[in-house]
Amino acid sequence: MTEMFDNLPKFVFFTGKGGVGKTSLACATSVNLADAGQKVLLVSTDPASNVGQVFDTRIGNHIKPIPDVAGLEALEIDPEAAAEEYRERILGPVRERLPEEAVASIQEQLSGACTTEIAAFDKFTAMLTDEALIGRYDHIVFDTAPTGHTIRLLKLPGAWTGFLETGGDASCLGPLAGLEQQRERYAAAVDSLSDEYLTRLILVARPRTSSMAEAARTHRELADIGIRNQHLAINGMMPAEGSDDALAASMIERERTAVEEVDSDLAGLPQSHFYLRPENLVGLDALRRMNQPVETMRSGTPRRALDNLPPLSRLVDDIEADGKGLVMTMGKGGVGKTTIAVAAAVELAARGHEVLLTTTDPAAHLTETLAGDVDNLTVSRIDPEVETQTYRDHIMATRGASLDAEGRKMLEEDLRSPCTEEIAVFQAFSRTIREAGHKFVIMDTAPTGHTLLLLDATGSYHRDIMRHAGETSANMVTPMMRLQDPKQTKVLIVTLPETTPVLEAARLQDDLKRAEITPYAWVVNASLAATETSHPLLVARAATEASEITRVETTLSSRYAVVPMLAEDPIGAAKLRALVGHQEELV
Repeated sequence: MTEMFDNLPKFVFFTGKGGVGKTSLACATSVNLADAGQKVLLVSTDPASNVGQVFDTRIGNHIKPIPDVAGLEALEIDPEAAAEEYRERILGPVRERLPEEAVASIQEQLSGACTTEIAAFDKFTAMLTDEALIGRYDHIVFDTAPTGHTIRLLKLPGAWTGFLETGGDASCLGPLAGLEQQRERYAAAVDSLSDEYLTRLILVARPRTSSMAEAARTHRELADIGIRNQHLAINGMMPAEGSDDALAASMIERERTAVEEVDSDLAGLPQSHFYLRPENLVGLDALRRMNQPVETMRSGTPRRALDNLPPLSRLVDDIEADGKGLVMTMGKGGVGKTTIAVAAAVELAARGHEVLLTTTDPAAHLTETLAGDVDNLTVSRIDPEVETQTYRDHIMATRGASLDAEGRKMLEEDLRSPCTEEIAVFQAFSRTIREAGHKFVIMDTAPTGHTLLLLDATGSYHRDIMRHAGETSANMVTPMMRLQDPKQTKVLIVTLPETTPVLEAARLQDDLKRAEITPYAWVVNASLAATETSHPLLVARAATEASEITRVETTLSSRYAVVPMLAEDPIGAAKLRALVGHQEELV
C-alpha cells in the first residue's frame, strides 16, 4: 500500500484556505493509516465539520468508531455541545452548595459566545495533552477549519498561557475552573505544537495563485509561533497533458504559473501533489482511490448538458430594486463567496449606487479581486487585530478615565483576554450592519463555522438586550432584527455543484432559519456543467453536477443562479461585470 505521506508523527494537522480539500485529504490519510494497521483518531476542529458526511455516518461531539475501517475513530468538536459540557462541569459540583444568586451569577458569566469558543478550545487542548487518550492512538489527525479560524485556534494556547501568567481575570473560564490546571494544560499544548517530532502541519493548497499565497502567509504565521515542521500538499491538479479543450488548457497553464511562481519559503517545504479527481470524494471507496492514478478512472463518461441556467444578473436586478440594504454572501470556505460578493458590488456600483464592500473573513482578498478603484465603491475590512486594539483604546479612554492607577492596570489586564477579540469584532459587525440603512453594503463573510459563531454572538446580544429592555423593547432595533428583516438583509448562499458543499449549504440554511433568517437566494458557482468543455476528466466531473443543481432548484431555493467555471480568474472590474451579465463571453 502506498502511503499518502511519509513518516507521519503523532499529531498531524491539515489546514489551508476553505475548499482546498483539507477534509478529503485528512479523511483519506486517516483511512490510509488505519488500513496499514495503525490506530488513528480523526478530529475535526471545524464548527461546520463535514467529516461525518464524507464517511456517511453520524459522528458528533464524542469519539466514535468509523464503520468498516478497523482502527479508525473520529470526533467532531461541536462548539455548542462542548460549551454545554463545559458549563455543566463547572456548575454541576456547586449547584446544590452555593446560594441561588451565586449560581445565577456563574451562569451569566458562562453564557456568552466567548465561553463557547473557550469550551471548544478546551476540548482541542485535551487532544494534545491528555496522556491516557493520546496513548490509545498511533496518530491523531486534525481536520481544521479554514485558515483564519485555525490560526486563531493554534495561537490560543500561547495567548491564554500568557494571559493567565499575568494574573488576568478569566471570568469566562468559570470562577472555579482551576486556573493553575488550565495554565499547565495550555503550556503543555504549546510544547506539543512546537515539537517537530510530535507535530506536523500539512498546508493544503489548490494550484491557484490566491490559494498558494494564503498557504505562504499561513506558513509564516505558524512558523512564527513555533510550528515549523510543515509540509505542502498541492491538491486538485489537472494532469499536465496536451488538450485541445480551451478550458482545460487554460486551467493547466494557470496552475503551472501558480506553482512556478510560489513564494520561495513555501517552495522550500517538502511537497506532495494530488490530482483532480473525476468523482466526489464521498464514501470509503472514493477515499481509498484518492491515492490511485487518475488516468484509469475518467474515460467513457457521457456529457450531460444543462440549458437555460439562470445567470447572476437576474439576482442583481432583484437586489437593486430596493435601492439599499445589506447583502451577505455565506457558505463553505472556497466556494467563491468573495468573488460573488465583489462581482455584485461592482455591478451595483456601475449602475450608479453607493456601495460599501466589506468582509468579516480574516483571509479574504477583496482588493486583490477588485484589482483597482471603482467609482461609487468603497472597501473596508473587519480586521480582528485592528478592531481589538480600537476597542481596547476606547474602553481605556472611557471606562478607564475615572480609575486610579491600580484600577487602570486591572482594566488593561482584563482587556488582554483573548475574549476581547470576540467582543470587538461583534461591535464592528454591528456598526457595518447599520450603514446598510442608507446605501448598499455587500458583506463577504468568513467560512460557515466562523460566521455561525458570529451570528451566535449577535443572537446572544439580542436576547440580552431584550431581557433587560422591559417595556422599552418595542422601540429597539438590534443587529439580529436587521438580519431577520428581508427588506433590510438579503443572504446569498454560495456553493459549488458538489455533494458535500451542497449538503453543508443546506445545513447552513437550516441553521439560519432556526435563527429566523431566511436566505434570499442560492448561487451555484464554478459549474463545469454550465460550460462547453469536452475534456474527459472535466466532463466526468460535470456529470456529477446535474443532480446537485437540480436539487438546489427543486428543493432548496426558489431563487438561484449558476456561474460557470471560468477559463481565467475573474480579477478586475471588467471581468467581474462580465461574470454577472455576460457569462457566455468568458466560457
